[in-house]
Amino acid sequence: MSLWLGRVTVIPKPSVNDPQGLAVLDGLHALGFSEVEQVRVGRHIDVRLDAEGAEEAEARLCQMCETLLANTLIESYEVQVQPVQEGAAV
Repeated sequence: MSLWLGRVTVIPKPSVNDPQGLAVLDGLHALGFSEVEQVRVGRHIDVRLDAEGAEEAEARLCQMCETLLANTLIESYEVQVQPVQEGAAV
């Protein structure tokens, strides 16, 4: 087994209303950033896990997203994995 860092990004699906994104958009416009057309607010989750390889680590992260980390009815997710370097913190 080797140690992997999984990075999960969860964001509301395009068809779902995003009140946080709208609030950020309004704030940016109020601050003079009129070029911003849309904002979607999501969350980023780092998970450190043991796995045989990158494919297994990615599959386990997807299972975690499907069961807990994302509400797949209204959110989509993306996972990335990379090996953890010796002595590195998450």
